[in-house]
Amino acid sequence: MAEFKYTNNLIHEKSPYLLQHAHNPVDWYPWGDEAFDKAKQEDKPVFLSVGYSTCHWCHVMSHESFDDMEVAEVLNRDFVPIKVDREERPDIDTVYMSACQAMTGSGGWPLTLVMTPEQKPFFAGTYLPKNASYGRMGLLELLAEVTRLWKTNKPALISAGEEIVSTIREQKTASGVNGPPLKEILSKGAYQFEKSYDIEWGGFGVAPKFPAPHNLLFLMRYSAAGGATKLMDMAEKTLEQMYRGGIFDHIGGGFSRYSTDEKWLVPHFEKMLYDNALLSYAYTEAYGATGRELYKNVAVLTLDYVIRELRNDQGAFCCGQDADSDGVEGKYYLFDPDEVAGVLGKEDGDRFCRYYGITEKGNFEGKSIPSLINNPDFEEQSEKMRRLCLELYKYRLERTSLHKDDKILTSWNALMIAALAKAGFILERSDYFEAAEKAGRFITKNLVDSNGRLHVRWREGEAAITGHLDDYAFYIFALLELYESSYETNYLKEALRFAKQMIDCFFDREEGGFYFYGREGEKLIIRPKEVYDGAMPSGNSVAALCISRLAALSGDIELKEISDKQLEFIAASIGSYPSAYSFSMLALMESAFQSAELVCATAGNEAPRELRAFLREGSRKNLNVILKTPSNGESLKELAHYTENYPIPENGIEYYICRNQACMPPVKSIEEIGKYLKNGN
Repeated sequence: MAEFKYTNNLIHEKSPYLLQHAHNPVDWYPWGDEAFDKAKQEDKPVFLSVGYSTCHWCHVMSHESFDDMEVAEVLNRDFVPIKVDREERPDIDTVYMSACQAMTGSGGWPLTLVMTPEQKPFFAGTYLPKNASYGRMGLLELLAEVTRLWKTNKPALISAGEEIVSTIREQKTASGVNGPPLKEILSKGAYQFEKSYDIEWGGFGVAPKFPAPHNLLFLMRYSAAGGATKLMDMAEKTLEQMYRGGIFDHIGGGFSRYSTDEKWLVPHFEKMLYDNALLSYAYTEAYGATGRELYKNVAVLTLDYVIRELRNDQGAFCCGQDADSDGVEGKYYLFDPDEVAGVLGKEDGDRFCRYYGITEKGNFEGKSIPSLINNPDFEEQSEKMRRLCLELYKYRLERTSLHKDDKILTSWNALMIAALAKAGFILERSDYFEAAEKAGRFITKNLVDSNGRLHVRWREGEAAITGHLDDYAFYIFALLELYESSYETNYLKEALRFAKQMIDCFFDREEGGFYFYGREGEKLIIRPKEVYDGAMPSGNSVAALCISRLAALSGDIELKEISDKQLEFIAASIGSYPSAYSFSMLALMESAFQSAELVCATAGNEAPRELRAFLREGSRKNLNVILKTPSNGESLKELAHYTENYPIPENGIEYYICRNQACMPPVKSIEEIGKYLKNGN
């Protein structure tokens, strides 16, 4: 067992990120009353560092500064240092990232702040080197200046902290006034994507490029709803180029977090569960919309990677894998021709290197990231090439290892459940649906307390931290995907139950919008309503989509009123720059383009094959489907009272469809429903 010279207060935590810092010479505290009470008693400012265990620059700052005795002496003498895992405490991260963005105009991790003992920040930044260099402030210089000002002009720092809190409170808690018409917002969002689209390489804006799959979902669905076909072309080009680039792991499957260049070639090598969940969801939807085998193959490779490398023995999914191995960024993924030949042999090695662009010169620090950027035959992968990839994959596993953050997050697992459920249905893969159900059972067993409330995190047998908006919204989204892939009534029942909890805990009934943390959660300096859709969609946007669908499925009048209020809040919040709120626009689309409700009453006890085939064809039809059978009729009546009026036929099937508050007579065939939807009657 390793012996450590230093051990601090993080040693008793469960977070892998906090445990990585438990043996720093810095006397770290976890976020809590003990640390802030100490700061007040000793009249010291608080030094707050926020990061996560697979973050490359967090590791760099740790090695440069937090393992350094000179830095540790200053922090321990003049500050109370606190470490926070942003994945475990997204509420803290959200609040203080807002402060960083307000003060500096940007943000990222590691997030570095200095604040008063009352939690009011007066300095914020991201990575800082130990000493000043190339015009960038050094950590030691910052600490010395803050210490001087704390001793000589503390009122000025306190005043600055109060001003920042006031600013972000206005930004993050303000309620919207009436926004522009919904179709105007959607059109403006599409136009903004067109203007920022990279015609050559796909994606939007300049490097670094993030996948942001919800941008692509919006473009695909908006195009299908009547937007220009070029929007679908933009989405497809981006999906294709991301796969061809080095951001996709061509040997082991799965996507890295983002690309540092415009070609999607050189990634920031960490792999996160949420990225791979959202990307596999998007590729699955693209396959459903187009039938193009490439998208199916990418979805399968990504899902198989997640199941193989991120799933624990109980069926839940771990957070992600590190960018570094043996202290070197990307080492795990890099190859040169000699090493490949040593594994595969000269002939097969040469073939592999030609196919994946592995050269003597390399494309990253003297070695090569496998990619298909320069391969015109990128869709034609032979069985031989797949076998060579597997051989190299097995070799890579033994060559070096990646750190895995093995904590289980409710919100991220929910996104993975949604992706697996959708893929199980669209790709007709029962194993994916079963994996989704198993992960769902893990959440029910381990992350729901005795009062039926969600927790944020599970690790080593312990569930902790009261659930936030994202946990509820994403889990409801997962339950809806499970329902829409199986039409098992229990999933709809659970989605409605958690939706009511979410409304009770987070919804602002006066002004609209959901707060990030609940009424019973820890009170931070502000209680934000986060709407921006970044690498992940916001809880507000996912909640808006889910409440809208649940209102349509259940016919619940109160849910419909809350849905309308939430959509008004969303529209008012995103009107000026809607392309930054792409998942919100997905929710708005369901109101702007009227959805239809279909009740399938069948004498059998499962969804008819013809209905499943119909729902797999093309992109999502903005269609909410209820399946009524002899075995679920009574339970369904409790969830959706209107279904009592739709009798189950003695034999066969009857379809009832309504749109724009108007219903057509029942029909016997799904083809008639298709014609009705196509004609827009």
